[in-house]
Amino acid sequence: MQELLGRLRALDPSASASLRVIACFDELMAGGVGTDGLLSAAAALAGHPVGVRRSPAATPIRVNPLGDRLAAADPTGIVRVVDGVTVWIESASSEPTPNEAMIVERLALALRLRYEMRDAPVRRDLAVLIDPDASTAERIEAGARRGLLPGIRYRAIAAPLFAIWTVHPRGPEDVASTPFGPVHVAIITEEAAVAAAPLGIGIPATVADLALSFRTATVALRLNDGGGARPVRADDMGGLAEVLADAPLHARPDGDEESVARALAAHPWAATTIEALVRATSVREAARATGIHHSTMTTRVGLLADEFGYAPLEGLGRTRLTLAFFKHRLRTSHILELPAPAPAASVTVP
Repeated sequence: MQELLGRLRALDPSASASLRVIACFDELMAGGVGTDGLLSAAAALAGHPVGVRRSPAATPIRVNPLGDRLAAADPTGIVRVVDGVTVWIESASSEPTPNEAMIVERLALALRLRYEMRDAPVRRDLAVLIDPDASTAERIEAGARRGLLPGIRYRAIAAPLFAIWTVHPRGPEDVASTPFGPVHVAIITEEAAVAAAPLGIGIPATVADLALSFRTATVALRLNDGGGARPVRADDMGGLAEVLADAPLHARPDGDEESVARALAAHPWAATTIEALVRATSVREAARATGIHHSTMTTRVGLLADEFGYAPLEGLGRTRLTLAFFKHRLRTSHILELPAPAPAASVTVP
């Protein structure tokens, strides 16, 4: 499938988008994702709330594009009924675009298969494992149902729903709702190989602490705003990953973050320079990393020091710069704001 997507992407981007809908649902089905995860994925792909009603007498389940449950309501918009299971996309029009038709058909198929497999008792265990409000006992019980053992260290990994996987995770998977949008989450062993673009890998943790691992994986993913082929690992940030993971979600930018934002807006070289400074141990090393002369880097450091009001490479100044820079990158990350696939008039629904 990935090889086919690569060929079609070069020939017909709209057809590629429709095939990625198929690939997304194939990945979720292979990972054993349950009803809420499938609905979250469909809503994110469609850009509208979606719903399912398992039978005429059942209570409807509705999910918005962020993966949050909505109040029960009757089907509206684009509606499909398959073997008594009703699914819908709450679009303004009842006539679907080709991609909307693809989404609702694949969703109906996936949900019908899920209900036939009767996996309801375990399909939301990952939601418990990564829930910071769940008790330790609840996480251990949920982990045991998915084959995760106390005392063994695992990692949570997070990827957008449209991530391209080259090494698929071998472990429990689901779609999780976050304040930044739904993500494909999986639990892997500490040293397991996994690769996707983009991807965030959380710190190692026991079953009881997988909620923290997931938060750091989400931080790592959001810092992968270039969408690069290499995963971002929370381990590489040390304790900073945990600090950022536990920072208040809607806090106003502090003075240091505002200073970084102004510098980035004022100087075309500021992004690469600050990135080098927070990772390097000296001005010369930062200059080599950016491919400029060390005297040029020294001049830039001086300009930043004047604008920030502190020396960015001395004492607490380095800590202040590092924290402010990564907070700004998280605040401005768009990695989970990928648009839904564009309509593809040439694609027919199988």
